Amino acid sequence: MSVPDNQSTYWNSTGTTKTFGHPLHTAWTTRLARDAALLDHGCGYGRLAGELAALGFTGVEGVDVSPELVARARSEQPAARFTVLADPPRLERPDGAYDAAFLFAVLTCVPDDAAQQALVAELHRVLRPGGLLQVSDYLLQPDERNQERYRRHEERYGRFGVFETSDGAVCRHHTRERLDELFAAFEPLDERELAVLTMNGRPAVATQLLLARR
Repeated sequence: MSVPDNQSTYWNSTGTTKTFGHPLHTAWTTRLARDAALLDHGCGYGRLAGELAALGFTGVEGVDVSPELVARARSEQPAARFTVLADPPRLERPDGAYDAAFLFAVLTCVPDDAAQQALVAELHRVLRPGGLLQVSDYLLQPDERNQERYRRHEERYGRFGVFETSDGAVCRHHTRERLDELFAAFEPLDERELAVLTMNGRPAVATQLLLARR
């Protein structure tokens, strides 16, 4: 079975109940002017956009494929702007429109290789040269529960690390080599590993990357 590149039905139903907890590394935001044009791609219900606005950033925009999540974001985070992506990953913005972008726990929700590559290419297009990209996503987890479900779904989806959740999502955890491959057009500036919780409340290890558009 091929890996899905769009799970909008899930994110407009079950996905609206999830809590997203990848933390913003505020030390990296000090590189940005308070009036910088910032993009929160895959903004969900606007948690990260709201945190950026609370730090004093005035040009925050969030985009997501889910109208239900965007409606919640608009209600809860009035200091930011939010847009529903009609033709993901395409953004109705000119080249170089943003000074920085944030991609937090989004690649895990886009398990298809080609769809991931298209998303990263679109971010590269809309970032100005030298613009910053902050990425936060899940690495392959070493515990037996995750390793078992990677193995169980590998034949079905054709790659190790793609799996189905108990409530109907298809997700992906990544090797570091996969992330390096995806972001080869960006210059690495900094990185860190950290403990996070998944959208279903389980502990996991994530990596956060600070990159610059070449």
